[in-house]
Amino acid sequence: MSPIKILLPLFAIAMPLLVRAEPPADASNGEIYISEGGEVLAYSDASTAWISLEEFWVSYATNSEGKFWGKTADYPPYAEVSEHDTLLEVREEGVCLMYFFHTRWRRAQDVRRWDPQQNEVLGCPYVFN
Repeated sequence: MSPIKILLPLFAIAMPLLVRAEPPADASNGEIYISEGGEVLAYSDASTAWISLEEFWVSYATNSEGKFWGKTADYPPYAEVSEHDTLLEVREEGVCLMYFFHTRWRRAQDVRRWDPQQNEVLGCPYVFN
């Protein structure tokens, strides 16, 4: 019997052990966890809990130093925007927290540097398309 035929059943048994059924207990603020059902969660230091990524972003936006422009598909007029303003951009693929920094809108993750995975989920990969 070939080594591959022996190892495949062992791999099939071990694989479920490698997938975490629950988010890690020792997470850092903004760390991403994607559940088996596909729900995107972020760890919140403020809540000391795993919450939806959208909740994490709204919590940050409403408590940050700039104005929160809300959840919208439309950007506010450029002349009315100030440094550190935020908005939750609504896209067909999902939402993404945007942050006005150094005269232009950026994904909040690109400025705040929580977890690089934030740019890979919901609407964030598509905001500049």
